[in-house]
Amino acid sequence: MASLRLKSYENVGEQLYTEQLPNGLTVQVLVKKGYSKAYAFFATHYGGADRRFRLAGQWIDTPEGVAHFLEHKMFDMPEGNALTMFSENGASPNAFTSSDITAYHFQCTDRFYDNLKILLQFVSVPYFTQESMDKEQGIIGQEIRMIQDRPGSELYYNLMKCLYRDNPIRYSVAGTVESIAQITPQVLYDCHKVFYTPSNMTLCVAGDVDPERIVSMCLELLPGQPGEVPVRDYGPDDGKAPCLPRLEKAMQVSQKQFAIGCKGDPLKRGREFLADSVLLDLAADALFGTSTGFYTGLYEKGLLGSDYGAGFETVAGVGHLLISGQSDDPDAVLDAVRAGLDQAAVNGIDTRTFQRVKKAAYGHILKRLNTFEMTCYGLADGYFNGFEELERASVLDKITPDQVNACYRTVFRPENFAMSVIQPITKGDG
Repeated sequence: MASLRLKSYENVGEQLYTEQLPNGLTVQVLVKKGYSKAYAFFATHYGGADRRFRLAGQWIDTPEGVAHFLEHKMFDMPEGNALTMFSENGASPNAFTSSDITAYHFQCTDRFYDNLKILLQFVSVPYFTQESMDKEQGIIGQEIRMIQDRPGSELYYNLMKCLYRDNPIRYSVAGTVESIAQITPQVLYDCHKVFYTPSNMTLCVAGDVDPERIVSMCLELLPGQPGEVPVRDYGPDDGKAPCLPRLEKAMQVSQKQFAIGCKGDPLKRGREFLADSVLLDLAADALFGTSTGFYTGLYEKGLLGSDYGAGFETVAGVGHLLISGQSDDPDAVLDAVRAGLDQAAVNGIDTRTFQRVKKAAYGHILKRLNTFEMTCYGLADGYFNGFEELERASVLDKITPDQVNACYRTVFRPENFAMSVIQPITKGDG
């Protein structure tokens, strides 16, 4: 039996059991006594941006959308479909693919270990047929067309195309109808072999469960060897300046939508990654959040509405400030963003605003911990990026106003901004 490690995080009142198994899989269990619901989250560090990787000494390039396509196909098993098996056991399963994570998860109030067995088995053993591949290409093709009709998706990916010249986060996780037509069973088997190896995965569980029994099941049901550690290529660093200042597209919307972005520095791994992401998100919220003078001033002028958000996003080795919403005059919003940064770089953040925003960020951390889904996602994301998610609050505690002010002077520079805009279709368009 593996030796589970127990670590207490006093400032958030949580205890986490962890163990790295001989096959390289890291198991993380947050025991929540007295809860009727249990939740399991089996994730691989593999997403839509991982299109180029090394296998057996050879670099392989794959079409857009392979990670998402593989997620859809993993539910197929020789004995049936895993979704049906979960349903028969009273569980609610689901899965998702982001730019750098693919995860399979379920929640249930009964028969947790039976459902965990299904999860471990279908994710670790690929099973594809050409017939099922052909059928799935049609299904995902329809999904892609729906995504392309969503203004929010087009808005985001156009902004990524403005900010990044080479990083594959420029492209939709789902791919295109043309790209998924290039996907073969062998491509899926190769990608599963590289990225679904236990050493590239983590199992996160929250609930009133037995950590030792979970570890025993993993030892029994999963491959015994760690497999080859994947090496991925996101392309060269293209600097902080955007490759395009602006992209616009006309779609069926009632009001203009905008997304403003600014690249941060290349991200490091470990606790430094956590510290930088917490700091940059706090700096973004302190200057551009919904409780700031920036937002209320533009709201009162009718330039912003309630559909607005600002924060710092980290994904696929990069990070960027992201400000989005609806406005009849996105250029006036961008001008206000630049003016606000210029002022903040000179005057800095006042103590009262800093304390208020920091307190709100701490409350948000505690709120996430009350949600099994968000907690397990955070544990997985932390593991893949080399930090402990449950240390987020202690990292936040150490942030100072001087650090926030430095972000305004050196990271969020007005000349490094780009903007994506979705405009309403007018007479004569198209």
